[in-house]
Parts: sequence; structure tokens; C-alpha cells
Amino acid sequence: MLQVSEKEIEARLRLDNPWWGAEPVTQYSELPRRAYLKPFSDLIHDHSVNRAIVLLGPRRVGKTVMVHHAIHQLMEEGVAAGRILYLSLDTPVYTGLSLEKIVLFHEQQQNLKAGELRYVFFDEIQYLKDWERHLKSLVDTYPGYRFVATGSAAAALRLKSQESGAGRFTDFMLPPLTFSEYIYFIDRETALIEADPGSERGYRATSGEALRELNDEFINYLNYGGYPEAVFTERVRQDPARFIKSDVIDKVLLRDLPSLYGISDIQELNSLFATLAYNTANEVEIGKLSQNSGVVANTLSRYLEYLEAAFLVRRIRRVDENARQFKRARGFKVYLTNPSIRTALFGPIDAEHPAVGAMAETAVYSQWLHATSFLERLYYARWKKGLEVDVVGLAPGLRKAEWVVEVKWTDRFYERPSELKGVLAFAERNTLSRPAVITTRTCSGVKKVNGIELEFIPTSIHCYTIGRNVLQRWQI
Repeated sequence: MLQVSEKEIEARLRLDNPWWGAEPVTQYSELPRRAYLKPFSDLIHDHSVNRAIVLLGPRRVGKTVMVHHAIHQLMEEGVAAGRILYLSLDTPVYTGLSLEKIVLFHEQQQNLKAGELRYVFFDEIQYLKDWERHLKSLVDTYPGYRFVATGSAAAALRLKSQESGAGRFTDFMLPPLTFSEYIYFIDRETALIEADPGSERGYRATSGEALRELNDEFINYLNYGGYPEAVFTERVRQDPARFIKSDVIDKVLLRDLPSLYGISDIQELNSLFATLAYNTANEVEIGKLSQNSGVVANTLSRYLEYLEAAFLVRRIRRVDENARQFKRARGFKVYLTNPSIRTALFGPIDAEHPAVGAMAETAVYSQWLHATSFLERLYYARWKKGLEVDVVGLAPGLRKAEWVVEVKWTDRFYERPSELKGVLAFAERNTLSRPAVITTRTCSGVKKVNGIELEFIPTSIHCYTIGRNVLQRWQI
């Protein structure tokens, strides 16, 4: 049987690494750089610990592009092109080759000297069997290298990096575009948004007309704005069901998860996900979900774990009116990690669509996705009287509510704040460290009801603020 020759490997490596030649590299340079490039690059430059970086995230959020931007940045900083190796492991020519053999081949091919710092980027690493064992071995054997791995089969990457790479891997989460990134990508940031001088890290629209335009862009963001390709490609925006569903959803549900976990009934998984997507931001109970979907409860629980590990959904747990968790919580909320997924499945929405409120709430939660440690402190409150609060932020290490947010896509409660029964009852029972936030469609301001302070802010401004501030806090 014929084997892939070294000449074929070398030819493919030169194709994957055009910067080894004399011509300047322009691949992806025309695309804007994601806001997450800086903290990602900072990790690459951090030599204080000998660890590989595992870049995690859903499909089509720009992991490969960000890797190439990081490579361009290294060369701009003076790193010799020959000391940078990039390869995508879904390429057939690399099938059956160990990571170490490829690294040694690169060293020989580029005549690299011992002790020289090198940067190695493995894209789509999940296509290599037992990748985590191979990568851990490389980290231990070659301390003079900086290894970066990416992959779209996020479930396998997340689970295996935690189980097999303890002390050797640093996970970096690249979420879908935040709303602040989306506004930057379409070059509307300066025109529509400005810092709020009355708030330490707050923002506001530059004018009333700007707020109307910002809300229009927020609806666009809900429909397709989570994916960089959709933002820049008219064809994708016109047919998100074809492109986003095919490239993002179907490949995970029909290929990645079945192959990773041995799922035989793909239609069952697909049906469950469609049900969850349609009901994003709603409370779910395993028993009722089992009855409606026809899937037994134990299988449902496993499927939910798989979907969450693949960054398609996020479960949020429930607390009571005293911010205490339930010992046997049957109900929880399920959010899509990207509101655009619902559009791909069920069609676009407008500002008056019945689902816009749930989509707005989904968007608010999706802004927190990078702050994974903070996300663990987010809950929703619901108790026997049928009262509810959408977002409850608990103090770190304590079971005490610090702040709350109620997400609305209407100005009604600005005019009638006393109707916010759930928020008022919760705030009365818990000593919050800041005013309760109520999002609106257009209204801003602070009001008091029975001594409880309520801060009203447009949902689009709130989403922009979270996305911007989460990243800034993470970089500090």
C-alpha cells in the first residue's frame, strides 16, 4: 500500500505556511480582528508556565481566522517566519502522523537550532485520535515551544482537555460575536455609542436617532450577528437557514456529537435540540420535556450535557426568593449560546415578533459566555407565588444575591414600574449591592418603588455594555 511521502508532507506544510516564502502574507488580513485577539495573544506570549493553549468555541465563530491573526502579529513583532508552524489536522496528508513527527519534520525542514523559541498551531486537533495524550507529551518534551490547539468539536475538546490535560493545557473560550464586537465590525460604534459620563463603565446612544438605529442593528444581531461570516457576507444573511444551519448546527448534531458519543438515534437528538431552540429562555423540566419529546429522562439528561459541552446551549439553575438553591431542582432554563441559531431554524424575527423578548434575554446571557467563572454565579429566581427574576448574580463564594436584571423588550414597565412584582419582591427580601436593572426598548432612567431603586436601560445598550466590559475586565 502506498504511503504519503515526505515531499508531499513538505509541499502541504508550505501550502499551509505561506509566510515561509518571500511573498508577504495577506491571508485573512483584510478581516477585522476580534476583540479577543489581545488576551489570546497575551496567553501565547506568557512563558511563565509551560502549557499548551486550547482554543475552544462553537463552529464558525472565527477560531482559524484568529489563529492566523495571532501568527501575523507574531511576525509583525519580529518572530522569524520559519519558527512558526501552522497545520490543519483535518487535511488527509497528515492522517496517521504523530504530532511529534510533524514537529521534528518542521525543525529539520527549517534548519532550526536547539533552544530557539518556536510557535506551533494545530488547527482542528480533534481529528487526531488521542490528541490530548500526544499534546501533553509535546508540552513535557519540548519546553521551548509554544503549542496552540483549536477545534470545532468542542465537546471532545472541553471534556478531554479537563480530564487529560490537567496542569498542561489552558483553555481559552472564543464565543460567538458579542453585540459590541458586532457594532465594531459593521463600523457603527463611533456613530451610535458613547461613554456615559454618569457611569464608571456605562455607555449610551449618541442621540435618540442613534438609539433607534442601534435597536435596528440589535434585531439584525439577533438574526445573524453572532457569526462573523454572516456579518460580512450578504448571501449568508439572506439565507441563514442554509448556511448557518448547515455549517453550524447540522455538523454538530449529525456528525460531531454522534461520532464522539456513539449516538445512534440522530433524529431524536435533532428533535430535542429544535424543541430547546424554539423555547430558548424558557424554563424546562426533564419530566415534561420527556413527555413532549418522547425521549426517556436519562437519555435527555445525557443529550443536554452533550449539547452544552458543544456550546450550543447553556443551562441556568434556579434559586428561590431568598437566593437559595433548590436541593432537588427539577426546573432550569435553557438558553441558546447564540440567538442567531433560532433564526437559522425557524426564520428571522423583527422588533414586533412574539419571540423577540426571549431572543433578547438569550442575547443578554450570551454576552457572558467568555466569563466562564462569572457565568457560574448567574441564576434565575422563581418561587411558589409564580414570581420570577430573569438574572440573579450571586456574590463569589457566598449564597447571597448581589444584583438582578429583568430583561424586557418594552417600555411599559418604565411607565408602570409597580407591575414588576417579581423584581420588587426579590429586592425587598435581599440586600442588593446596586439598583435592580430593568431593560427596556428605548427608555432610560432611575425610579424608586417602595424604597427600591430600579435602573432602566435599553436592552441594546445593556448587551453592548456587558460584552464590552466583560472583555475589559478579563484583560486587566
